[in-house]
Amino acid sequence: MSDYCCSDMVDVTNLASRQRRVLAWVFGINLATFAGMVAASVLSGSSALLSGALDNFGDALTYALSLAVVGASVRAKARVALLKGFLILAAALVVAVQIAWRLTDFEAPVATTMSVAAVINLAANGVCLLLLSPYRNGDVNLSSSWECSRNDVIEGFGVIAAAVAVAVFQSAWPDIIVALVLLVVFVRSAIRVLRNASRELPRATPNTVAAQSPNVSRT
Repeated sequence: MSDYCCSDMVDVTNLASRQRRVLAWVFGINLATFAGMVAASVLSGSSALLSGALDNFGDALTYALSLAVVGASVRAKARVALLKGFLILAAALVVAVQIAWRLTDFEAPVATTMSVAAVINLAANGVCLLLLSPYRNGDVNLSSSWECSRNDVIEGFGVIAAAVAVAVFQSAWPDIIVALVLLVVFVRSAIRVLRNASRELPRATPNTVAAQSPNVSRT
């Protein structure tokens, strides 16, 4: 019996170590991508790129929070997930403000700069999603991080589509339409994360540590 308990303890410790390593990688990738996207959005004049940049910054913050509570109690992870949900809502609010501002300025973005930045952004977000995918059905902490990363990939495809449409039609409307779609995605995702975290909180005691999920694959 003691050998079995020790084995479980080693498994949980190894899992926490792998989770920290993955979160550290996606945190660094999102922070670097944020800096590049801000520069590209300024150069191209794209609101879709700027919304993506702010979303990457928000995700970097959520990954840092996730990293801080790896191995913590279920209650602590649920509280952090709630904060993540509100951060996603904040990103949606920023996108809404950008859309309102763009409706007063219909100058088409620079499609070439927008396209290059969008492809690099999608590649970086794809790497993050692959790193987090083994943990998407795990505890609320990692599953909400995966949710953020999935949003980034959807956003990446949307920005590329907007860049192609801007180049073809020489219009600002594709940029604005993609921003509207991203707004809907962010709001739906925030609601889902907040709902999951709210379900965890009432049944979690302060010192209850999350158990390893059987759906978490080993990397």
